[in-house]
Amino acid sequence: MHAMDIHLIPAFSDNYIYLLRDPASGAVGVVDPGDPEPVIAELDRRGWRLTTILNTHHHNDHIGGNAALKERYGATVIGARADAHRIADLDTALDEGDRVSFGGDAGTVIAVPGHTSGHIAFHFPGQQALFCGDTLFSLGCGRLFEGTAEQMWDSLSKLRALPGDTRVYCGHEYTQSNARFALTIEPDNADLRARADEIGRLRAAGRPTIPTTLDLERRTNPFLRADEPSVQRTLGMEGAAPAAAFAEIRKRKDTF
Repeated sequence: MHAMDIHLIPAFSDNYIYLLRDPASGAVGVVDPGDPEPVIAELDRRGWRLTTILNTHHHNDHIGGNAALKERYGATVIGARADAHRIADLDTALDEGDRVSFGGDAGTVIAVPGHTSGHIAFHFPGQQALFCGDTLFSLGCGRLFEGTAEQMWDSLSKLRALPGDTRVYCGHEYTQSNARFALTIEPDNADLRARADEIGRLRAAGRPTIPTTLDLERRTNPFLRADEPSVQRTLGMEGAAPAAAFAEIRKRKDTF
């Protein structure tokens, strides 16, 4: 299968918008365009015309550019049926397990409530790519604005179960601060210490830390490791239900 072109577009202070292109068909998509201006600038620079807009959730820093981009290019807006009342320009409403076609590629919708109640992720297995918005971050996860810890743990468990070589494209560049927190949970995790050093080098050079991979997240992200005995020992919660341990990690991160 041909490789999808995926380009990171920085927006606001720490958002990432993803510009996609299917070389075979010429289809061009964008994931979570909170700000239309950098998207338009990049499309103009490359001479591409936008055909598809993918939204993971309803927050304005992820959908704020929908209307302007749809008006300018006639692009189709795709998002969660559960958020149809909160994404004004939605054309195609999808549920858990639905397929989304992009050029010659087919992706699957994964329902991942927790950060918001209607949050979804788009998994393109043929491209080894996951667009997960604000559910899973590099070394972190989203705050629980509309869901419970149990819902978020279930959502993260779905993502954790995907193939380890899956590349994770998340909504924000939070990795360096997430690493500092992760080291308070697993200070003796050698993979995490090495990764924190590499993150420091990348950010010092002004480079993104995204994409990460699920294999790397499974080895270093405390929010995916709430069922690990070493993590539960640090929390003083040995033998606890994973969702309860996750809730404690999330609580600590919220005040970190």
